[in-house]
Amino acid sequence: MARYLTTMTYDLLIIGGGINGAAIAREAALNGRSVLLVERDDLASHTSSASTKLIHGGLRYLEYYEFKLVAEALRERERLIHAAPHIIYPMRFVLPHDGARPWWFLRAGLILYDLLGGKMSLPRSRGLRASDADLRAPLKSATKGFVYSDAWVDDSRLTLLNALDAAAQGAEIATRTALLSARRAGNVWRATLSDGREVAARGLVNAAGPWVADTLGLLGVNAQSGVRLIKGSHIVVPKLFEGDHAYILQQPDGRIVFAIPYEGEFTEIGTTDVPVERPEDAVIDGHEIAYLCAAVNRHFTAQIGPGDVRSTWSGVRPLYDDGASDAKAVTRDYVLELDTNGPVLLSVFGGKITTARHLAEEAVVKIAAPLGFTAQRATRGRTFPGGDTGDFAAFLAEARARWPFLGEARSERMARAYGTMLHQMLRSISDEAAMGTAFGAGLTEVEARWMHDREWAKTADDALMRRSKLGLHLSTGERAAFESWWASAYPV
Repeated sequence: MARYLTTMTYDLLIIGGGINGAAIAREAALNGRSVLLVERDDLASHTSSASTKLIHGGLRYLEYYEFKLVAEALRERERLIHAAPHIIYPMRFVLPHDGARPWWFLRAGLILYDLLGGKMSLPRSRGLRASDADLRAPLKSATKGFVYSDAWVDDSRLTLLNALDAAAQGAEIATRTALLSARRAGNVWRATLSDGREVAARGLVNAAGPWVADTLGLLGVNAQSGVRLIKGSHIVVPKLFEGDHAYILQQPDGRIVFAIPYEGEFTEIGTTDVPVERPEDAVIDGHEIAYLCAAVNRHFTAQIGPGDVRSTWSGVRPLYDDGASDAKAVTRDYVLELDTNGPVLLSVFGGKITTARHLAEEAVVKIAAPLGFTAQRATRGRTFPGGDTGDFAAFLAEARARWPFLGEARSERMARAYGTMLHQMLRSISDEAAMGTAFGAGLTEVEARWMHDREWAKTADDALMRRSKLGLHLSTGERAAFESWWASAYPV
């Protein structure tokens, strides 16, 4: 591989293309910093695409007195709903009361949840009513319960939108590029990358997620903070109930499991909390599948077993080690560890999808003084790319009128995925024939090429499972045909 003749110097080298790394790149670039983000795989290829797909305050965190975290998350929920209404939207949750926790305890928790949220656009919690026939219908029994609101998110695309906004401000996003080594040299970090480059950076951010400790070892730095690796797994089964609401199901072990509508045809069920030793252990096992099936079967009239599972995903959450003995009790808050023993190093421990923007804001504030600039809180009122839709229903109606050949289902999917960027993608498209090769499930050549050319999709799987979830809807033959076309169009 050819070596670069000059060494480029950046203000900030960010290791890791998950939600935290991408959000920090966005915040730093909007603060006028020169940024290089490197990710050895794909954006959101690990933990950040393996979440429960929720923007939420974390109702259950109240049991562990995480009031600050919940309040912060609820404030962020409100910001994010307005900043990315195409990929983040409100969702009602039904919490049946089955005796696992006292009725008054749940009601008090929901009242506190509402209060911590402050002024918010989502409906406040209420009791489950006799008139809520659609909400009660899937349940074995639900004489009592509650209804509250949080929001759903396409986690992979939220990570991508952070990277897109960062790149629009001049940041360089280098996927399939690993950090091979880095050492402090005078007032900069000197790093060698797998693409053959040697670069310098005035500051380095370790946002490697589950690999945060491994990266510190690569840098020759000892961490003051510890990390606990907790695996969370989800299963996808054929749709268990009608409607766009979700359920939060209490379990005998004190945990909760979500059942959430997914991709129109399915229900997503998760998550587990299993301590693991290595990030590579992010693979669901038979015990987790059985646990999640049993969680559903306790509550729903529709019964499921391992044979009903159509898809799974697992992620390893790099939680800050606060000494809690039980995985479910480990804090979901984050810790930013600043090392100024030479050129600045910031390491990110913990965090969650909902609070990534706020984490990035705090991260840039922390590194500002050592790097000699004054940080501006640049993203608080900023929409994400494609997020300036205004009223989404009106935007969708406009898209359907402009491109009627898309049809009802595809127009909604694409409007959700791309928001106002749809105008750029389809600006020269006037009919179905202009969409190019059709691969199935509404996926066509024009969209596939957009994912490659604009969204850093390097493989067919990047396009089918992270830029979209269309891989769930393609037949085996259709998927093979798409992979063949991709390999021909974009040979390695």
